[in-house]
Amino acid sequence: MSSELLAGIAGVVLSLLFEYFPGLSAWYNKLVDPKQKLLMLAALFVSAAGVFALACFGKYDLVTCDVNGAWLLAEYFVLATIANQATHRISP
Repeated sequence: MSSELLAGIAGVVLSLLFEYFPGLSAWYNKLVDPKQKLLMLAALFVSAAGVFALACFGKYDLVTCDVNGAWLLAEYFVLATIANQATHRISP
């Protein structure tokens, strides 16, 4: 599985969790639209930061713990955001 595909899957999973997971979806849908968007971006960012932290601690080798790894992770963050928003738009 490629890193790009994994980033896209992460974006889709987050979108589906916030849309359909009991309790979480009810809380999320009560928020106004700008707060929903910021929360989703924050969740994606925390996920990306977690991957980078795991790489720095030697637990995960998707990216390297340096400037090049941070830039690569930024690209993955954008891909995950695109997949996340596409899923949000097409989910009923």
